[in-house]
Amino acid sequence: MLRRIGVLGLIAGMLASPVTAQVADLRSTTQFRVCADPANAPMSDRDGTGFENRLAEFVGETLGLPVTYSWFPSGMGFVQRTLRMGTCDVVIGYAQGDELVQNTNHYYTSVYGIVTRRDGPLAQVDRLTDPALKDHGIGVVAGTPPATHLARAGLAPNMRGVDLFVDRRVEDPMGDLLEGVRSGEMGAAVMWGPLAGPRVKDDPDLQFTPLLHEEANPRLFYRITMGVRMEEQEWKRELNSLIRRNQDAINDILHEAGVPLVDDYGKALLP
Repeated sequence: MLRRIGVLGLIAGMLASPVTAQVADLRSTTQFRVCADPANAPMSDRDGTGFENRLAEFVGETLGLPVTYSWFPSGMGFVQRTLRMGTCDVVIGYAQGDELVQNTNHYYTSVYGIVTRRDGPLAQVDRLTDPALKDHGIGVVAGTPPATHLARAGLAPNMRGVDLFVDRRVEDPMGDLLEGVRSGEMGAAVMWGPLAGPRVKDDPDLQFTPLLHEEANPRLFYRITMGVRMEEQEWKRELNSLIRRNQDAINDILHEAGVPLVDDYGKALLP
């Protein structure tokens, strides 16, 4: 009986070892391989100008590895066609809690905000229940948390929705929202900070005001992590250590890009 158990154990070990090897072998040790959208400015772009590109270069340099990319449009199938297929090893920006990936510790928290003209009648608005919004069209990405807040505030008739998951190589829904505010077609647009902040940072006409005072659910702030494969605990721990040791440098990159950074509870801007 003991001999039989030993043989069965050996067979089980032999059967399991290729699977273990395959998991371990997915991550490259010679490149920092990044899964990214080729046309998701200002986050990632094939030309390398996105702030996630700059973060990737920083991480690659810190690890002593050259950065390479596996490009695929974000949205349905992104994780399956990149990270899970083993063509890359990390998604630079992923919302904490998403079950499609294993999240590292978060390295920044950001928030939705309202984009208005600097010289417009809504320039002082900092919450979605402000009565001044009732007289203006409001741009918003369909299905996002701010749309729920706007509807609850009785502003559904004012909403001008755009779709986020389009082929951004040929469409630019975020740019359309900003142009609508700039032209006066809409009084405001409610947008995710990392998408809007960098675009209006140096804009002479537009401003971004973070929504820090909304109390009701769904929440408007999210903690952003790096995403890795579920099985790769050691890789996650290595990235966690890198984030912890280099948080100030990471913040500098994000601040320079114009990403609005807030505390972990979405209540105050970081200096």
